[in-house]
Amino acid sequence: MMALMISGLIVSVVTPDVTNWNRKFFITLFTILTLVVISYFVDLLASMYSSEVVAEKIAAFLEYISLPVIMLMFTVFLLHSCGEEWRRSKFFYSMLILGVTFLILLTVTQFTEIFYYVTAENIFYRTELHFILMLPLCLMAPLNLFAVARRRKILSRKYFTAFMVNTSPMTFAMLFHTAIFNPIVVALGVTFSALGMFIIILLDHVEQFLRQQREIFNQQANILVLQMRPHFIYNTMTSIYYLCSQNSELAQKVILDFTNYLRKNFMAIACEGTISFSEELEHTKAYLAIEQAQFEENLFVKYDTPHQNFKIPPLTLQPIVENCVKHGLDPDSEPLHILISTRETDAGSVIVVEDDGVGFNFGDGGENFALKNIQKRLEMFCNGTLEIYPREGDGTVVKILVNSK
Repeated sequence: MMALMISGLIVSVVTPDVTNWNRKFFITLFTILTLVVISYFVDLLASMYSSEVVAEKIAAFLEYISLPVIMLMFTVFLLHSCGEEWRRSKFFYSMLILGVTFLILLTVTQFTEIFYYVTAENIFYRTELHFILMLPLCLMAPLNLFAVARRRKILSRKYFTAFMVNTSPMTFAMLFHTAIFNPIVVALGVTFSALGMFIIILLDHVEQFLRQQREIFNQQANILVLQMRPHFIYNTMTSIYYLCSQNSELAQKVILDFTNYLRKNFMAIACEGTISFSEELEHTKAYLAIEQAQFEENLFVKYDTPHQNFKIPPLTLQPIVENCVKHGLDPDSEPLHILISTRETDAGSVIVVEDDGVGFNFGDGGENFALKNIQKRLEMFCNGTLEIYPREGDGTVVKILVNSK
């Protein structure tokens, strides 16, 4: 139990993205529980030696006093999670009155033998009136349980589960301790109920953190969409202008491709998850068709994509291909050849984009930002990876693995 309490205390301190209020609460809670566990060990050791009567009394006092404190802390945490001000809550003051009543009875016990006492031989005895001492605790535990049940519609599903995990064993432990005196059962009940609540709430914070990260990466991707290269749009519109008089059919095709390209870009802004690879490929083809209409015999594209039954984040393939054109195409040099291929492997789906251009400039901060964004979204949404390495001879190879597991 000591190891569990210390582990909970350490995790409470070091876990990122936990609110300060929650962090302070769990640090305080696990500190108290650690002291309680220590007091149980002291109690166990003191009971072995008849001369350690004082140590036995102190340990027993600490064991008893910790129970209403822990339950009252839980009350405050429940009210805080529901957005209620504990200072104005009748529920809180009811719990406080019960806790103070218990404290008064416990204090009386230290000077009398009404509820329990320790003999000169260091033996702990409960009297027939011990149930009166435990009565406030037996009311506090189910009162917390009832309060959680009443607020089930206010709490999130995970928080409701976490609070039920805490209050149910605590209620059972109090009733069991009253009927059959067994401090170990109480210690185990308190320990595991606190850890269960902590783990569930910690998982909820982790999920919130991951959701926030997804939103950040999606927003970054959307920024990239909105920052489309002005000269690309300008060149496209200029090409359409001249094609209208020179080749009206080709002008119509470029307008359609450009419309599809813009539509896919704006759809990507609205998308929060993944899309089929075929959709992303359609977006990429619309972009490349526009570039091919402008550069004519200087840009050649080959598709070898028999495997398309998988999903990727939007704006994954198209920006990579755009990088190939931007960095690899030189109108005054040899034509640029781009190969886009897919295959299915045991590890997952593989996308390879290969070009024979002048190579990718890894010093470009803006392009690195775009590629890092793609890499992060692949990791988060598909458990995927992104590799970039030089092609044999000239050019660049970009390899994407989308994990199938």
